[in-house]
Amino acid sequence: PARAHALVTGSTPAAHARLRAAPGQAQVRFNSRVDLSRSQLLLAPVRDGAGGTADERALELLPGTPDTELRAALPPLAPGRWRLRWQVLALDGHITRGDIPFEVTG
Repeated sequence: PARAHALVTGSTPAAHARLRAAPGQAQVRFNSRVDLSRSQLLLAPVRDGAGGTADERALELLPGTPDTELRAALPPLAPGRWRLRWQVLALDGHITRGDIPFEVTG
């Protein structure tokens, strides 16, 4: 039987969330197991509708994270628009990636 790619089922912060304060942790949940050693979570400020890869900061995945999630501590975030970029290798061998934009209003 065919296997589906790893798809996001939820996140903290949620996509397009407007938050008074940034959460202390980022979490992206998937519908299937992923290879945590070959997956990544990056953070970047969004400036003028963009957010170049030069601004991206790799986040260290927290130990003990279930293999259906990416979890990382977030640094203190200034008010503004931010983007979490995730990339995972699903156990079906396919790489999927995406962005989760959010805003800290302060």
